[in-house]
Amino acid sequence: MNTLDGLDLGALARFFAENVPGFRGELHAELVQGGRSHLTYRLTGGQGSWVLRRPPLGGLTPSAHDVAREYRVVSALADSGVPVARAVALGDAQVMGVPFALVEYVDGVVIRTEAQLEPWPDQLVADCAHALMDVLARLHAVEPASVGLDGFGRSEGYLARQVARRHDQWQRVRTRDLPDVETLHAVLAQVCPPECGASVVHGDFRIGNAIPTHDDPSRIRALVDWEMATLGDPLADLGLHLVYADPAFAPVLAGRAASTSPRLPAPADLAERYATASGRSLENLGYYIALGYLKIAVIAEGIHARHRQGLTLGSGFETVGDAPAPLAAAGLRALRRNP
Repeated sequence: MNTLDGLDLGALARFFAENVPGFRGELHAELVQGGRSHLTYRLTGGQGSWVLRRPPLGGLTPSAHDVAREYRVVSALADSGVPVARAVALGDAQVMGVPFALVEYVDGVVIRTEAQLEPWPDQLVADCAHALMDVLARLHAVEPASVGLDGFGRSEGYLARQVARRHDQWQRVRTRDLPDVETLHAVLAQVCPPECGASVVHGDFRIGNAIPTHDDPSRIRALVDWEMATLGDPLADLGLHLVYADPAFAPVLAGRAASTSPRLPAPADLAERYATASGRSLENLGYYIALGYLKIAVIAEGIHARHRQGLTLGSGFETVGDAPAPLAAAGLRALRRNP
């Protein structure tokens, strides 16, 4: 049986034998590159293939790496019309020292870099980007109570809590002083607008967290990486998605992230597509974009801090520390354009 950092395959094999129907034979694992927070592995054994998610080797921020929450939302959305991987099992820390979530492997295309978009004609790139907006609108149309998620979070006061949480996380993970982060937090706290409503929010919605089909990128087979999902203001998902188009995000994924590709439709086009699909007003969108910049700046600093401590697995972490400063500066510019 092969071994891999972050996994105890012997313990997992015993867990599989007891909890995964049809599992037979030897269990093998490979680290899935691309993730910057939860560790993600593809497991194979017999005729089956699964994806396991576990917290990072160094957890620095409370509540940021809750695989049980991720598993709960994926399970709840299974028959909602929102594409997700089928939930298989949830393991507690008694199995291999940390909790983990297990879902079925979804065969499709994972687009993380600009290079992976190059074989696609421009129309397919646009079709995929627009399909993502349609899926996001579909997610936000799900009534939480109808899928058992009415107690998944406190929707009221979501924006204010997000601003406060990011600042608290910044104090925990920062490796240097960045005045723009402090200023961005202070302004966001001061001008927080009324919320536009409440829905299930993904919390990390970007092209790299979707799996289109091989032959038709406009068909999304699954949304993945639900670790930051909760109930809250749906426009926070849209604002964050538009932030991912900024080249300032590229260092977080080792440069040339797919979401920053100039071949994708312009952010204004994507926002219009979402507005049409969802029927929602985009008033105060600049605030949601600025909040997205704060969130990603803090997350990037946390990843950078773990990398400095030797607590990351895989490659491409060397550039992440370059991202927080320009992301925070961009957030302040977004507020000035549309306070």
